[in-house]
Amino acid sequence: MSVTAAEPRDRARRMGQAARRGAVFAAALALVAVVPPSLAGAQSPAPGTQGIAWTTQQVAPGLEVRSGVLRDPSAAGVWTVTVQAPAVNRLTGAATWAPLGDRAWADATAERLRQAGLEPRLEAVEWDTYADTPRGVMGWQVRVGRFATQAEAGPANAAVVAAGFRTATEWTGYDGRQAADGERVHVAVVDPARLRGTVEVSDGGDVADREKTSVVAGRLGSLVGVNGGFFITSDADGIQGTMAGLSAVDGRLESMAAGSRAALILGDGGRRPRIADLSTTVTVRAGSATYAVQGINRLPGKVRNCGRPGGVPTEQPRHDTTCTLADDLVEFTPAFRAPLPAGSGVQVVLDSHGTVLSTGARGGSVPEHGTVLQGTGAAAAWLTEHARTGRRLAVREDIRDAEGREVHLGRGDSIVSAAPTLVEDGRVHIDAATEGTLDPKDLSFGFAWSNVRQPRTMAGIDGHGRLLLVTVDGRQPGVSEGFTLGEAARFMRSLGAVQALNLDGGGSSAMVVDGVLANVTSDATGERAVGDTIQIVPERRSRG
Repeated sequence: MSVTAAEPRDRARRMGQAARRGAVFAAALALVAVVPPSLAGAQSPAPGTQGIAWTTQQVAPGLEVRSGVLRDPSAAGVWTVTVQAPAVNRLTGAATWAPLGDRAWADATAERLRQAGLEPRLEAVEWDTYADTPRGVMGWQVRVGRFATQAEAGPANAAVVAAGFRTATEWTGYDGRQAADGERVHVAVVDPARLRGTVEVSDGGDVADREKTSVVAGRLGSLVGVNGGFFITSDADGIQGTMAGLSAVDGRLESMAAGSRAALILGDGGRRPRIADLSTTVTVRAGSATYAVQGINRLPGKVRNCGRPGGVPTEQPRHDTTCTLADDLVEFTPAFRAPLPAGSGVQVVLDSHGTVLSTGARGGSVPEHGTVLQGTGAAAAWLTEHARTGRRLAVREDIRDAEGREVHLGRGDSIVSAAPTLVEDGRVHIDAATEGTLDPKDLSFGFAWSNVRQPRTMAGIDGHGRLLLVTVDGRQPGVSEGFTLGEAARFMRSLGAVQALNLDGGGSSAMVVDGVLANVTSDATGERAVGDTIQIVPERRSRG
């Protein structure tokens, strides 16, 4: 099916909708900014015909939470059937499927559907405002039908499948290229100069455990809590609950970076927040001999989100991908309270001074005031040669930003990381390809994660040095559809963020205010247990 003459007009209309929506963001946040403290908890009137109502809650001195729903009356989401395009995973060569393909595939697919008595339409998908991807048309989607409900789309879906195609039934309100019906947002604004308390990362005291954000907030008596970084959810990818990226809690590095990725640094209990791309290097030394540690508190041989030297199929960050390392050296800290992983290789137990207490098979537990090293392949051979009982091994950790500056960790310093960067130096700057959340050379990877509206959690720092913690609900057709990465970046910029990053999202997105879950999480089973959280803890309970 060829592009009709109306399609350029449709594209112009969509661009106009996007521009109006950006103006709505700015106007709405301007409204929020001028709500005086005396109106805390009162509902602001909806501006114009947009139907946006905002509330502001003064939670504590230096901490307020703003809530509202962004609506666009021009939105007209429907259910439709999207044909999947055959694809090949660029890294593995495995056959897979993509939600869009090139123009030749789209034309051929549309012709086959017409021959089957169906009426397909072609929709161009353009690259969003990423800093490191091409511009123009990304690819084409082939779709059939417009339906009011998902159930009504069922017969059309069956007909497309019968014609020999793989399909997905989708809500078009999730498309970043058309207006969303609504986006329910919560914005916590933290003024470090006025806050009497701390902003800290909490993993619940056990890096190999998962807890709900609300449970951690309740235990700590937090004023506000949000979910944190990426973590492992399946035994096939490692140890559930452990972080899939850089994490530091109260001055202790608990997980290594997946390449160089965005991170929120909460220096001095959150009094000095900043955002930077961080990488980690850890080495163990025995006399003059050294060996690179490739992981902290994770299953040897498996690296979720990749980004480590020697990783297969890639050494670069690759989101929701598990790479393997044949020669792997992993450190376990006292925060790892689960049984240590067993298997082939060598284990070395160190005391608090780095003195080797024992060597042997993998397994057991981490001593309360010690650490454990587990090696496989060449790393196991190195430990066998150099880690003798009574000998001292020195483990050195190094965290650096993209400019090569070292990040020092002391008591009260925490780091939570995810991907990608959203705002840099006051400008929208989404390095999605560099941080591995999409691949310009592989349309089967990352499209839904990056280009489709999803529930998201974001963090930013505004021009006044205030910390912004933000959630947007999603996966609720016609109610709250979420943000694309591009929308998340533009929204954070509209809040005044000069630096911002995307944290974990989807079913993990949660904000808890005064012990109560403030947002509507997207999992059917309710709030999800996560790997780590960001908690704003009043002074009387901080670090307690």
